[in-house]
Amino acid sequence: MRQSQSQAARSEQVSRPQLIQSMLDAMRIPDLRGKILFALAMLIVYRFVAHVPVPGVDVNRLRVAFEGSQLLGFLNLFSGGALADLSVAAMGVYPYITASIVMQILTPVLPQLKALSQEGEYGRQRINQITHWLAVPIAFLQAYGTLTLLRQSGVLPGVDFGLNIHLIAILVSMVGGSMFLVWLGEQITERGIGNGISLIIFAGIVSGLPSLIGQGFLLNDQTGGLLLLGLFGFGIIYVIVLFNEAQRRVPVQYGRSVFRGGRMQRQSGSTFLPLRVNSAGMIPLIFSSSVIILPATIASYFRNPLSDDIISRLARLISNSLDPTNLLYWAALFVLVVVFTFFYTLVIFQQQSLAENLQRNGGFIPGIRPGRPTQEYLNRVILRITWGGALFLGVVAVLPFFVTQITDVRALTISSFALLIMVGVALDTMRQLEAQLLMRNYEGFIR
Repeated sequence: MRQSQSQAARSEQVSRPQLIQSMLDAMRIPDLRGKILFALAMLIVYRFVAHVPVPGVDVNRLRVAFEGSQLLGFLNLFSGGALADLSVAAMGVYPYITASIVMQILTPVLPQLKALSQEGEYGRQRINQITHWLAVPIAFLQAYGTLTLLRQSGVLPGVDFGLNIHLIAILVSMVGGSMFLVWLGEQITERGIGNGISLIIFAGIVSGLPSLIGQGFLLNDQTGGLLLLGLFGFGIIYVIVLFNEAQRRVPVQYGRSVFRGGRMQRQSGSTFLPLRVNSAGMIPLIFSSSVIILPATIASYFRNPLSDDIISRLARLISNSLDPTNLLYWAALFVLVVVFTFFYTLVIFQQQSLAENLQRNGGFIPGIRPGRPTQEYLNRVILRITWGGALFLGVVAVLPFFVTQITDVRALTISSFALLIMVGVALDTMRQLEAQLLMRNYEGFIR
């Protein structure tokens, strides 16, 4: 009787789709269920914080300002709608991400940071602490820049942009909200499942999708365009998954000496070194978007439609050239993404010192001498495969412009940048869940 029941249970599991069965298995394990529920609880807290507004905001003018500015709409997408409400979480975790990127670039350049990075766990903790301290002034600058950008739209009518208590209170509340989100993300990483910072960004983007999709379906005369946009979306997701998982496997052999039977014997083994095609991730897109937005933002401070002096004309020229509706904006974005992809990949690759680690552990690439020849060979390989990753990220960056031109659906503009983030975070979280399931002899999400 028991044998028949167990066979029925196994047959029921086989008949279910693998993804659903893995999710059910994850919720049956007490400690794993606790991690999943803790992560969801922290994300709910984040969404509550995202609706706490800063004082002195004219909500009606704020709504009008976002309806008339594509730049503000672009920034609002990645804050999960918090910027449209000008909440204390309007900047999200991006000041911390900017600080992390700066630290990754400075670590191989500054000898003190390079030495600190080689001190193991203590060095990593110190660098993480410095990153947190660096994120605070970056958050202040970003908050002031955001408020200055909104000031021209009359969103903050009662706020004097001098040194006063009201403005300081707004800045402190925005910086405090951003650092609170960083703390929430670290709690998710430590006590929950997945990378907490990435999950907060993911939740912010996903929370804005229902309103965008609702706006798109309200356009009854653009049903064909909406269907075509959906096909483009599925195609982009497929390509993103393909390039995120693509890697070049460099064969590696290991040889070691073992004392056995009173004499030294030589043993060997083989494995591979995985080099990812898109090893830079989404960092080049963040870099490029920030760089291309900066000139237009600065020019908006000097643009005066009632004046015809040189500064005003130059400011209007920069603003019009780098407007998201202009083809020049997307061409410049494509070039910047390709350049930053190579720059960031090479910086991170040099930090890994793969050739030295292989030689230290007795490993070598067949046909390549250890040491400097191995390093030169790996540099050539990473340069070749990075072309694929760089062009992929460049195309991902400019796809929204061309998809909008083809489908003519402008109310539903889901950035492929946002899709790249969502797909990447979803894959990373699924891998972590799969690892937890496999540790407990369950089947994972990915076969």
